[in-house]
Amino acid sequence: MEAAVERAMNVFWSRGYHATALPDLLRATKLSRGSLYAAFGDKHSLFLRALDRYIADALTRMDVELDTQADPVDGLRAYLAGYVERSCGANGRRGCLLVATAMELAGQDAEVGRRIASFFKTMEARVADAFSRAEATGRLADGVEPSSAARILICFVWGLRVVAKTGPARTTSQATADALLDRFLR
Repeated sequence: MEAAVERAMNVFWSRGYHATALPDLLRATKLSRGSLYAAFGDKHSLFLRALDRYIADALTRMDVELDTQADPVDGLRAYLAGYVERSCGANGRRGCLLVATAMELAGQDAEVGRRIASFFKTMEARVADAFSRAEATGRLADGVEPSSAARILICFVWGLRVVAKTGPARTTSQATADALLDRFLR
């Protein structure tokens, strides 16, 4: 079932929720109509499972990048470098399932809206924690408040994912990420 969820996630990611038809999902998951409905209920339930999978993968990546046992500044730099990497080339032009879903469904689908809002809040809390750890080691610039810096950084990474659809150079994106982070740190 997890393989079917991953394949469905890729279809939703490439096409969007509304543009994904049942035959697309049947082809991708290699399930019959009856098996798909028995396993997942309906298209919306399968989409929520795929969205949950995408969110879980993103949080796992964050945990690695922002490792609480490592230097917080190195973690913040790794976190931004990961977003730069995911925002370049074919991956960047593909975009982000969360950003696309937020734009397509969050205002219309309460369950999707809750999931995305919860994810954004969790991201912000983890980044704020990294900034707080940097502050505790004397590496946060004067006047920078960890939760405000986290909100700004989260807005930046989502903006980066949107701008990535236009194919900016990796060096430009990395230089911008570095310049922003340098404003918060010493």
